[in-house]
Amino acid sequence: MFHSEVSALITLIEDPDEQIYMHVRSELKNYGEDIIPQLEQYWELNDFGPLFQQRLEELIQSIQYDSVFHRLKAWRNSEDQDLLEGALIINRYQYPGCDEDELRRIITRIRQDIWLELNDHLTAFEIVRVFNHMLFRLHSFEGNRDHYNDPSNSYLSDILLTKQGNPLSLGILYTLLARSLDIPIYGVNLPSHFVLCFLDYGPEHEELGLKVLDSEVLFYINPFSEGTILGKDDIDEFLKTHNMPQDKRFYRPCNNVEMISRMINNLIHSYIAQNKEEKVRELRALQSILLELEG
Repeated sequence: MFHSEVSALITLIEDPDEQIYMHVRSELKNYGEDIIPQLEQYWELNDFGPLFQQRLEELIQSIQYDSVFHRLKAWRNSEDQDLLEGALIINRYQYPGCDEDELRRIITRIRQDIWLELNDHLTAFEIVRVFNHMLFRLHSFEGNRDHYNDPSNSYLSDILLTKQGNPLSLGILYTLLARSLDIPIYGVNLPSHFVLCFLDYGPEHEELGLKVLDSEVLFYINPFSEGTILGKDDIDEFLKTHNMPQDKRFYRPCNNVEMISRMINNLIHSYIAQNKEEKVRELRALQSILLELEG
């Protein structure tokens, strides 16, 4: 029944009456993502002319965007706001058909390689050396300095495929691996840059919705320069160079919502540079979901 009803509606997509088309479009969108395989089948097997193809393509893209929008909203309202899930949602914006399970498997394999090199007797510095060796030497991840503003630097599937990214995306990958191994490494939102911090171990170390309590920061890590270790004085100097105040938020961990919001912001700037106004508009709408929570 579902197939025949949808088929009947699809045949009306190129109706010259705009009101009929808008009604058909609304009805088809109500089916959500489940309808996409059938729409794509019509795309491949039929040739109803350029108007039909244009409208069908726009309809598929609209359904996919709505899915990302509602998925991100549900993520924002979830209790844990899982960082990997947030990154996958943004990835789906560009790659709706991406195999997310495969991306998880790639990350799990990297995690396994790191886990094999860890033991309970390593210091915080030694742990970071292991992470840096495995991530930047064995798996060859690096900062994309030649195409720093390319949108691909913000999409997880591209990062795992090309093994290149910007400070934020490399920092998110580093953080995902660390948290999966119970290593207290968190992101720090610097202006015009992104670094990580390694928190002191101890009974006071907890997570409450990824809002880390007042644990001491042992040192900072720059994921864009293969995990270079930084001290507080380096952060002081960075802020001074950029004429920014030594605000405590530039020294303390940020939460997952802030990281995903910044990921979207990076994409917005990338697409502004490419004059892709529609993507900028869509991404700003996605970002508004997260900014609404912060407010």
